[in-house]
This record gives sequence, structure tokens and C-alpha cells, in this order.
Amino acid sequence: MTRPQSTAPHTLAATRVATGLHLIGDLYGCLCDSRLMQDATHLQAFCKERVAAAGLTSVGALFHGFGEGGGVTGVVVLAESHLSIHTWPESGCVTLDVYVCNFTANNRAKAERLFGELLAAFNPSDSHLHHVDRA
Repeated sequence: MTRPQSTAPHTLAATRVATGLHLIGDLYGCLCDSRLMQDATHLQAFCKERVAAAGLTSVGALFHGFGEGGGVTGVVVLAESHLSIHTWPESGCVTLDVYVCNFTANNRAKAERLFGELLAAFNPSDSHLHHVDRA
């Protein structure tokens, strides 16, 4: 079966309606408050406070702790996109992901502020950071 050909002109610019910034961090040797690594309730409250301080809008959150001495995985859903975080206290590692779209406003500075504050709180001795401009 062949696909019907579109008669409408297709331009790349027409498909790029929601550009964004995606900040990704792999953090090692984190020397921080142990509650940030192990306490889901504390980490959720901290992340939501940082989201608000950065001027972003939380529309929901889900954080799950993996028991005594275990890590936490969590996400804050933003009107502008999301923040996700995963901790491994036994190895001092954290993965951090902040993505914001710029559909109605340029949120780049807000994303960078949020990411920077979270990075400072986890205080890694080694970090691998990625800055991705999304189409």
C-alpha cells in the first residue's frame, strides 16, 4: 500500500512551534543533605519550592522512595514541561533533567536557574552536564 502524497507545502519552520531547552545532569560524588537523596517527601517539597522560586508553574508531582537507605525517583510536571530526578544514595549519584518549552514565553533563564539551584544543592564532586536546544 502506498501513502498518499500531501499537496500542502511542508516547511520545517511550520513544525517548530514549541522550541525549548533541555538541561541534563549526571551528578557523581554528591555531598549534600541526606534527605535530598533518601526522603521522597523532603525531596518533593524541595523541588517544588525551587520550581516556584525559578518562576515556573508546578501542575503536579509524584515522588517515590525505595525504602530505608534507598534512593528516590520523582517528577514535577510543569505547565512549561518537567523536572525529573533520580537518586542513588549508596553511590552518591543523581540524575537530573529539566526541560522547558518556550511556546508562550522564553523560559530558558528560568530553567537555567532551577537547574543551577538543584546542582548547587546536590554539590557533586563530578558532574556531566548537557545543554540541548529542542526544536
